[in-house]
Amino acid sequence: MRLAITGGTGFVGQALVDLVETRSIKMRSLARSIPDKRRGVDWVQGDLANTVALAKLVDGVDAVIHIAGQVRARDPQEFEAANVTGTLNVVEAALEAKVPRFVFVSSLAAREPALSRYGASKLRAEKLVAASGLDWTIIRPPAVYGPRDGEMLDLFEMASMGVVPMPKQGHTSLIHVGDLARLLLAVLPSDDDTTSKIFEPDDGRPGGWEHRDLALAIGWAMGKKPFVPRLSRGVLGFAARMDGLLRRDGAKLTPDRVGYMCHPDWVSSPDAKPDAALWVPKIPTRDGLKATAKWYKDRGWV
Repeated sequence: MRLAITGGTGFVGQALVDLVETRSIKMRSLARSIPDKRRGVDWVQGDLANTVALAKLVDGVDAVIHIAGQVRARDPQEFEAANVTGTLNVVEAALEAKVPRFVFVSSLAAREPALSRYGASKLRAEKLVAASGLDWTIIRPPAVYGPRDGEMLDLFEMASMGVVPMPKQGHTSLIHVGDLARLLLAVLPSDDDTTSKIFEPDDGRPGGWEHRDLALAIGWAMGKKPFVPRLSRGVLGFAARMDGLLRRDGAKLTPDRVGYMCHPDWVSSPDAKPDAALWVPKIPTRDGLKATAKWYKDRGWV
């Protein structure tokens, strides 16, 4: 197996590299800057706009896993450039190289495109993949957590201080990054169970996590029992504006994110789960949260 991936230096990409190192798979990965530790990966320097680098990335490979994308941005056009145009560039490179298999990592946010520019961009990218003529599979992860994650880090930091604000209502599914990485490899073989399918994996918890229960679970992982205030959309919108003023391009709570945070149903659909013969989650979420908290603490992140 000769595998090409985008986003190999990112959160999900690094977990996939960890897993591939245990398998007989040759991997090539796109990266804006080549890591000092190459980890047995054939790195190609470039980004999703670099068509020359993309052609080199996919040359002679058996499959592409497209992970890279923009998850937060102050300027909505960044979502369009990275998630839509970037995906189109990867698709065109794969078609030109006659790559037999294409796996696209989308987001559960694509299910509700009217709620956020991010979700809308992911849905447009999905449509490009589905219309490409490639042998494709799309994975829509819910909230992904685990070591190296910088997106859910704020929740662990707030839990360490004893307060975890949450939206007023709603449930969400979760998945550990290690389980997601296993799924990405599990769907690589092309057959009736994987081809032209959209999967919504999760940690196996029926109905997902109610927001307060999730906050308490993160608090437990941090050795705390946090207070969990429920915030209205208006308060979250104000907090997003303040975060933008304080952290500017580093802001994690953006107005775009508030739109989908306040949606009450981010639970993976049971009808879209992978067949159990193909993949099942192996990491219990409370264990995963505890290990993630330890990883953060050991490295001084919290």
